[in-house]
Amino acid sequence: MNYIVQEMPKAGDTVVVGMSGGVDSTLTALMLKEKGCHVIGVTMSLWDGSLPEIKSDKPLKEACYGPGEEENIEECTKFCADHDIEYHIIEVKEEYKQKVLEYFKAEYRAGRTPNPCIQCNRYIKFGALLDGISNINIKYDYFCTGHYAKIVRPETGVFSTDKKPCMIATAADISKDQTYFLYRIPSSVLEKVRFPLAMMKKAEVFELAKRANLEAANREESQDFIGEEYFDMLFKDKPSVPGDIIDLDGHILGRHRGIEHYTIGQRRGLGVAVSYPVYVQSIDAKNNIIVLAPNDALNSSALIADDFVWPANVEPDTEIEAQVKIRLASRPVKAKITKYVPQADDSMTYKGQPYLVTFAEPQRAVAAGQSVVLYKEDVIIGGGIIAKAIK
Repeated sequence: MNYIVQEMPKAGDTVVVGMSGGVDSTLTALMLKEKGCHVIGVTMSLWDGSLPEIKSDKPLKEACYGPGEEENIEECTKFCADHDIEYHIIEVKEEYKQKVLEYFKAEYRAGRTPNPCIQCNRYIKFGALLDGISNINIKYDYFCTGHYAKIVRPETGVFSTDKKPCMIATAADISKDQTYFLYRIPSSVLEKVRFPLAMMKKAEVFELAKRANLEAANREESQDFIGEEYFDMLFKDKPSVPGDIIDLDGHILGRHRGIEHYTIGQRRGLGVAVSYPVYVQSIDAKNNIIVLAPNDALNSSALIADDFVWPANVEPDTEIEAQVKIRLASRPVKAKITKYVPQADDSMTYKGQPYLVTFAEPQRAVAAGQSVVLYKEDVIIGGGIIAKAIK
C-alpha cells in the first residue's frame, strides 16, 4: 500500500507546541517560529506534590513526573519570552493521577507490566492537554510535539475499506523512533497532529539546538515517567504483601517483597541463591507467587491480546500478517494475527475482540500488560494490550 506523508505547518498557520523543556520540543517550537508560524507553547502540569521531595548529593535523573517540573516550566517560560511566543500552563494533575498513576499501580498489583507512557500519550498529552487548550479558547491549525514519528495517509483505504485515516509511521531516525508509544492515539486526533522532527536525526537536532544557543541542548534527556527514587514511594498507599518465590517444579526458593516490585524477565534483585541464572518467568497474582526459571523457559510462540485499537476503528475482517513489537526496545518480528475465540477452559475476561498473535520465531519475556503493536511497511496498522503469553 502507498502512503502519503502529511504536510507540515506552513507560514501563517497557528500551531500549538507541547513543550517539556527538553531539546526536542524546544527546537520544534523554534523551527516553527522561524518558519513563519504563529506558535503557542503549552506545558502540561502533572506534579501534585503528593510525594515528598528527595534530597540527594547526586542529581536526580530527569523524569516526566517529579518535582523537577517547576524548573522545566521556568525554562519553557523563559524560552517563550525570549522568542516572543505565547505560553500557557495547562493543569492535568487529576487526569494524570487517575489515568496514569492509579493505572500504573493497579496493573503492577495485578501481576502485569504496565506501560505508563502509552497511557499518558493516549489520555493526557493527546487527550486532557488538548481539552485544556480548547477550554481556554485557543484555536489552532496544528498541534505539534517533539516526538520522532510521521503522520501518513493511505492512498487506497485500510482493510478493504475506502477509509483513509491519518496513521502513524516510523521516523527517519529509527534509533529514536517513538511510534510504539503513540499507537493508541485515535485517527481523529491525528488529523491535526504533526511531528516536525520526523525526518531528522537526533544528532542533527542537537547540532541545530546548540547552534541556536538553546539551553535545552545541555539538558539530560528524560528516560522514565518517574524517577526510580520515587518508585517505592508511589506504592506506599497500600502495604506490600510478601509471598513465595518458586521454580517451575514448585520448589520454594525464597520470599518476595510484593509482586508489584517484579517484572517478567527480571534477573537482578530477586534475593535467591541458585546454581544457575534465573529470571522471572511468570507472576501469579491470585496466589501471590513469583515463578523463576532459566532463560530458555521465557520464550513464547504466541500471545493473546485484547483492547485493540485500529485506524479509524476499522478492524481487519481476515487473518493478517505484520511485523510486531512486544516492547519499545524489541526487534520487530513477523507474525500472523487472527481473531481469538476463547476456549471453554479460558477463565480470562477480555476487553473487546481478542486476537491471537503467532510469532514466526519465539519471543522472550512476553509480559501481560505491555502492548503488541502491529506494523506494515513501517506504518502502524493496529495494536492491543497483551493478556497472556503462550509458552
